[in-house]
Amino acid sequence: MISTVLVAHPWLSPAALVVLVVAGWLAGPWLADRPRLAAVLAALSLVPVALLTLAPVDRELFARCTVGWALPTPGRVELMANVVLFVPPAYLAAVALRRPALALLAGSAMSATIEVVQALVPAIGRSCDTNDWLSNTIGAAGGALLAAVALRRWRRRPQARPIGTNPDS
Repeated sequence: MISTVLVAHPWLSPAALVVLVVAGWLAGPWLADRPRLAAVLAALSLVPVALLTLAPVDRELFARCTVGWALPTPGRVELMANVVLFVPPAYLAAVALRRPALALLAGSAMSATIEVVQALVPAIGRSCDTNDWLSNTIGAAGGALLAAVALRRWRRRPQARPIGTNPDS
C-alpha cells in the first residue's frame, strides 16, 4: 500500500527528507538539552522501521535475497523511502548519545540485521535486498550528519547568564 502511494506521488520521499532536515536543524539544540526525550523519540521512531520491514505481508516470494548496488534517487521510490526511514532513528539516537558515528554504525547494523531476519524467516513474506541495506545506511549517515551539525550548533551557542550579571567582568 505504501509503495503504491509512493509510486503515484514520487515527490513524497524527497519532500519528507527536506522536512526532516529542516526540523532536525531547528530542533537539534533544543533536543540536545533533553537527551532523555531524544532517546524516547529515537525508540518511538523504530516502530515504523519494525512495522515496515518486519511485519508479515501476504505475498509469494520469488527470490529470498537480491544482491544489487543501486543508489537511491527520487525516481527509485522504494529505495528513497528506505533512506528517509532511517534518518529519524539515527538522528535522534545521535543527539541522545551525542555520538553520531555510533548512531551511524548502529543504524547500518540494524538494517543488516533486518535483512538477515527477512532472509531467514520466510513466513513473514519478505525478501532481503542489499539495496535496502545500502539505502538504510545512507539514511543513517544522513541522520548522523544532521545530528553532528545540530550538536555542533548546540555546543557553540551562547550559554544563558543570570539576569544582572556582566559578561565582561
